[in-house]
Amino acid sequence: MIKIKQLTIFGGSGFIGRHVVRLLAREGCIIRVPTRDPEKALPLKPAGDVGQIVPIACNVRSDSSVAAAIGNSDAVINLIGILFERGRNTFQAIHVETAARIARLAKEQGARRFIHMSALSADAGSSSSYARSKAAGEQAVRAFFPEADILRPSIVFGPEDNFFNLFATLAQFFPALPLIGGGETKFQPVYVGDVAAATARILKKPEARANIYELGGPQVYSFRELLELMMQVTGRHRPLLNMPWGFAKAHAALHEILPLPRPLITRDQVELLKTDNIIYDRQAKTLRDLGIAPTALEVILPTYMDRFRAGGSMGAVA
Repeated sequence: MIKIKQLTIFGGSGFIGRHVVRLLAREGCIIRVPTRDPEKALPLKPAGDVGQIVPIACNVRSDSSVAAAIGNSDAVINLIGILFERGRNTFQAIHVETAARIARLAKEQGARRFIHMSALSADAGSSSSYARSKAAGEQAVRAFFPEADILRPSIVFGPEDNFFNLFATLAQFFPALPLIGGGETKFQPVYVGDVAAATARILKKPEARANIYELGGPQVYSFRELLELMMQVTGRHRPLLNMPWGFAKAHAALHEILPLPRPLITRDQVELLKTDNIIYDRQAKTLRDLGIAPTALEVILPTYMDRFRAGGSMGAVA
């Protein structure tokens, strides 16, 4: 049985966070979900018993607000992350400073366990600001909570993911899809349910081990192969057009200034795509070290691409 009974999950209302909250609620945990807008986290409440999942207002830039959210929690999980910068929400502010604040206050508040979500691309020497900030965030967390466990997933797939839903949407409206840098970048997509399960398994361990877990699925794909698989599942076949790195950067610069809720791509994401996003270290701890068999992309992808299928729904679930 899980020994952690009360915990705080920062980023619990996000894509990965919703799966983590639901799974840990089934384990019987009492869960606080700090968020800027508690209304958006209310859909999580039915996943637990009355009073088991508690969305609370929190300003992650405030020590007092973060400390109050942590309270007497046995464990704290930080899943907060951004894919692009806008205004005050820079990679430095979110991935480094916020992560450091949460780790520091978790230690001060007496939390016994801390899990931090990083990324498989984390690299202090990367040309990508995102990747450098993820590496700096890991160091900042360990500075205040040395025994913290760190998760480094590759791109995460599942309902409402940021990758397949984006490109499936583009395939509905555009006559072709871009192959940035020729589409040769490699990925090792990991199922969001497996990431949530990894989080729960770590909490079940009797004590923190200060481990780093690199999370990837059972197969490596190129960017081209991922788009081809998405089109095969949806039946929306589009030409794949090579977009050289220089042109991709110029295109991304234009998207960054358009008045959209989120840019389709940024210059930093183009830089990130220049490096493969796979598990290189054969000695790295992975899902299998937690007793989890990675779920195949081909099994899950058809269950949530239903709304994008050419010709209408075929009755898929999820």
